[in-house]
Amino acid sequence: MLAPVGAAFGRETPLPYAWGGPAGQARLRVAPEDFQVTEIPVCLPEGQGEHLWLRVRKRDSNTEWVAKQLARWAGVGPAQVSYAGLKDRRAVTEQWFSIHLPGQADPDLNLLSNDEFHIEEAARHSRKLRRGALKGNRFVLRLQDWQGDRELLEQRLHRISSSGVPNYFGEQRFGHEGGNLEQARRLFSGELKKCPRHQRGLYLSAARSWLFNHIAGLRVTAGTWNQALPGDFLQLDGRHAGFVAEADDDELAARLNAMEAHPTGPMWGRGRPQTGEPQTQWEADQLAACADWCEGLERAGLEQERRALRVGLEGLRWEWEDEGSLRLEFSLNAGSYATVVVRELVDGIP
Repeated sequence: MLAPVGAAFGRETPLPYAWGGPAGQARLRVAPEDFQVTEIPVCLPEGQGEHLWLRVRKRDSNTEWVAKQLARWAGVGPAQVSYAGLKDRRAVTEQWFSIHLPGQADPDLNLLSNDEFHIEEAARHSRKLRRGALKGNRFVLRLQDWQGDRELLEQRLHRISSSGVPNYFGEQRFGHEGGNLEQARRLFSGELKKCPRHQRGLYLSAARSWLFNHIAGLRVTAGTWNQALPGDFLQLDGRHAGFVAEADDDELAARLNAMEAHPTGPMWGRGRPQTGEPQTQWEADQLAACADWCEGLERAGLEQERRALRVGLEGLRWEWEDEGSLRLEFSLNAGSYATVVVRELVDGIP
């Protein structure tokens, strides 16, 4: 994979594991039904308003393509269709879309015929569905052709159920073979002069996510990804709000152990980070070799944000369907990746 910050970091190395590495090998997504995702919305439509909300079930198709089909069906421009988040293509997923239809009747659902997706529910609402407006996602995964230490895998499942996993960005964030990172490099260097707004956003997000993963990986290696260090900005579970850790005491340790709060890493941008000293200086030192990337994100107008270094799994359940097939169910907060959970358990078989 491309090393996005050049010779300063050398070739890309795998992100470190939190719990000792995979307990075996298995195949994921043999069929789209092996990776099922159901969006957990922040709110549901009220039943009236100028925005038509649609709960869509799709199979083996990406979110942006579905949005374009909905725009064509409704006779509106693509900008009038919105959704809370992108969902995997090689999967069966369920998510909400909204279409802005002020003063217009609902389009005829009977005219929307498509093998790749189906409208499960339609209702009006007073507001559009904004990006990021979801609580999380519920996953149902099937791992097939399992080979490995079953007892170790069961131990690992119990561990991540109680203690979570590093909140890395998944590989899909960076594009095929790191292509989004290469485009980000070209954007920052000035080689990429013109770029559609949406593509530019993908490249900037990839660069920002890579920097976060770098810091998260260092904390995992040091064993501090789930601990409070002096100056850490601790984020309340499932929220952006938080507080700066001044000293690690029994009460703070108990909140961390209960998964009520989490240490955070930088989502780089303009402004002062929310961390205190010495954590602010430590992060700056670790990203010093990435100065061009940090400056590029600042020039692009992104603001400093924080992301939890750890994510907990809610309602983790597992069942062996046979000797070689394991079914997993769990929920994650919005923005966290099921593939990051899976990598702590098994290596993927091509």
